[in-house]
Amino acid sequence: MQTNLASFIKDSPEGNEADTILRSCVHCGFCLATCPTYQLLDDELDSPRGRIYLMKQMLEGDTPTQKTQLHLDRCLTCRSCETICPSGVRYGRLVDICRNIVEKQVGRNLGATIIRYALLKILPNPRIFAPLFKLGQICRSLLPNRFRDSVPSKTRNAGTWPSARHSRRMLVLEGCVQPTIAPNINAAAARILDKLGISLIAEKNANCCGAVPYHLNAQQEGLDYMRRNIDAWWPHIENEIGQGIEAIVMTASGCGVTVKEYGDLLSHDHIYAKKAAHISKLTKDISEIIEIETRNHPLLDNSMCTTNKSKLSFHSPCTLQHGLQINGVVEKILINAGLDLTFVQDAHLCCGAAGTYSILQPQLSKQLLRNKIVELESSSPTQIVTANIGCLIHLQSGTSSTIKHWIEVLDEKLCSHYT
Repeated sequence: MQTNLASFIKDSPEGNEADTILRSCVHCGFCLATCPTYQLLDDELDSPRGRIYLMKQMLEGDTPTQKTQLHLDRCLTCRSCETICPSGVRYGRLVDICRNIVEKQVGRNLGATIIRYALLKILPNPRIFAPLFKLGQICRSLLPNRFRDSVPSKTRNAGTWPSARHSRRMLVLEGCVQPTIAPNINAAAARILDKLGISLIAEKNANCCGAVPYHLNAQQEGLDYMRRNIDAWWPHIENEIGQGIEAIVMTASGCGVTVKEYGDLLSHDHIYAKKAAHISKLTKDISEIIEIETRNHPLLDNSMCTTNKSKLSFHSPCTLQHGLQINGVVEKILINAGLDLTFVQDAHLCCGAAGTYSILQPQLSKQLLRNKIVELESSSPTQIVTANIGCLIHLQSGTSSTIKHWIEVLDEKLCSHYT
């Protein structure tokens, strides 16, 4: 694709990046078949190719409008198009760059501004989110339907977190909403890694990965969250030279994608660039760690797990399969643990969670949720599992079945055989 960027962005770091991405697109249209919003709306401007045209026009000097903003807002940033794209177009990064420009040039009405400001200040901050969430549980019956369905009446207890007794150590990101809504996820990961001779350490000063503010177009605020996490983790990394913090473990694939991109997002920050690149290199999804550590480990001896098999449907989050490009790893781990996985039709499609999308685009999100629940429940599983807290909350709002993180189910399975 030929480009002629306008002076307001030409030769800037963002402009150079956007120009490279635009030039890699060959208009093939493969992306249309995998785009969830195009399938729902049948409007090419709600497909990656159509949005690329809108973004190109804007970057070349056309004034963006509310219509431009609407079509970019409707994008889930699921990155399914990136998986199918034969040219390797980094569509998700292009959308981030252009949404930020549109936000500044078009703006929002008062209602939309208030909602986004509230999300920006509440979700990334556990000290604000936790008490509000607990209040929501108490007053759950009084909440509007769209919020009540996303607030579980009970929270599963985290259980025991093993002491840091092993020489092998890894850090884990606590995240922003996960410690409040599902504290058992990281605790379950810690128990499993403890059985594998690895101590998992949670640094209390590392919280939001920065994704929420960054994707709400408060990009500088998002980068500040990233810098805070680097500052929180760095003493552990420096102090462990020679002993080795082996990895920074992500139990939420949404956070994993963002932390994996710290090196790119902070590449122009001369103070944090090298540290950010090192953090990204250390970052691993929990499935990658367990897959490697259990290749020859008796912890997952399938011969001991043949009775009373649980039938699971696994929802692979977009951030896991398209963002991190991790496919089949979780499924292999669960099968090796003696669990029976069902086939899920259209598993590549988004469930509609997509960070704050379920709040900001409720109608489209609910359509995607209904479609996903139908596919996940089509084989009458005894359990539905996923790999991202956002997907877990969203899926739970659409079914009476209990949704869990797959690491919780694995922990329960192992405890029943190895305690």
